[in-house]
Formats: sequence, structure tokens, C-alpha cells
Amino acid sequence: MKKEFYAEYFKIEDKHWWFVGRRNIFLRVLDKYLPELADGRERRILDMGCGTGTMLKYLSRYGRAQGVDTDEGAVQFCHERGVHDVQQVGEMPLPFDDGTFDLVTALDVVEHIEDDRSTLRELHRIIRPGGMLMISVPAYRFLWGAQDEISHHKRRYTAAEVRERMLEVGFKIRRLSYFNTFLFPPIAGIRLLRPYKPGSATLKSDFTMTKPGPANTILGKVFALEAPLVQKANLPFGVSILCLAYKPQ
Repeated sequence: MKKEFYAEYFKIEDKHWWFVGRRNIFLRVLDKYLPELADGRERRILDMGCGTGTMLKYLSRYGRAQGVDTDEGAVQFCHERGVHDVQQVGEMPLPFDDGTFDLVTALDVVEHIEDDRSTLRELHRIIRPGGMLMISVPAYRFLWGAQDEISHHKRRYTAAEVRERMLEVGFKIRRLSYFNTFLFPPIAGIRLLRPYKPGSATLKSDFTMTKPGPANTILGKVFALEAPLVQKANLPFGVSILCLAYKPQ
């Protein structure tokens, strides 16, 4: 992601409807599917590509949560947020032993990586047998736009592509669903009709389209309606994809 947008995300992650809505969905799914640890130990959690650290604060409800990110500035924002168990990691392999973590999250991360399969294999390595991986990725190539360039995305996915990659590296699928479904029509319309010149030096983030106020509040409430639905069922289309998988015993 372009470095200047970490500062933007740091300011809006706690209140922008997109961040708030997706976080509610992730937490509802984890609330349902995370198993109790039979040995009574503290669950170890890694947030890969933790950004400015907001999600880490929420993941800490499930155990000892730590983060890694490739960007030094992102790590500094985590510290400013009061999240300190974070380190900068620039290259694979990750600096963790085999089977270290009970839960790994990579939320809107793997689409940034050229070799996404190798990354998923590395995450499989550091997860304990029986442990879980949650990923989210952007959906549908035809939705490609300025935000993808700003975020340095390599691709957008279909659910079938996510399933294929996860199974290939050894995971079993627990849940695989599209989300941001209710708002899909207007978002798709904006993406398809909004003027966009690839490579432009004046690209504007989608997040600048919604400021704090009534519109942000309404969009947040609409998005929040999906959380109990995604917790129970797989939605057939959406702007993004959620996958929860586990490493077989």
C-alpha cells in the first residue's frame, strides 16, 4: 500500500463504516467457530499484515495476539495505538517455529503478494494442527479500480479461486462466503462508472468518498446487518470474500 495511506487508515479505522462493518463480521465468525483449547493454555494468535493495529486490539479477546507487517511506519502506528507486540517482517519465511499459532489472520493481505500460494503454505507451516486461518480478500476482477492500485493489489478473487488455493496448500475449509453483499450494487456501480486512469499520480482512496456523518452511520448500519447472516450462512456474492479454514490434525 502507498505509505501515505497508513496515516489515513490510522485516523479512520475505528469509525469508517467499511472498517467497522468488516470487523464485526470477522469477530462474529470467530465467536462461533474458534474452539476451546482442551489443555487450558493461552491461545496464540498472529495477525499477518496487521497495518496500524486496530484488529489486534480486538483479537486480544481470544488470547495472546501479536502482529507482523512489512512496513516500518505501520509498526510505528501500532505502537502509537498502544499495541506493542508487533514486529516488522520484510521477507519470508516468517520468524516463527512450525506449529506456533492457534489462530492466524491475514485480512486483506494475500492479494498484495505476488506468490500468494507460497504465503499460504508459510501460514500453514506456523499454525498448529487443529489451528485456524482466517483470510479476507477483494472479490471479482471486474471491480478493479483506483483503490486496488493505491493498495498495491496483485489480483482480486472469486470464492472458487480462494477454495482452490486453500485446499492446495493443505487447509480444510470451515466457512467460505462473500460479504459486503447488501452494498454490492452501489459499490459496483461506482467502481464501473467512476473515472479511473491506471497509473495516475492523482488516485484518490475510496475512503475519501465517505466522511463522518449521517451517510457513514447509515452505511455502517446496513453493513452491520450482514454480520449475523455471515455467521450462519455463506452469501452468494459481494465486494469481498471471507474464508475460515483449519489445519487438519
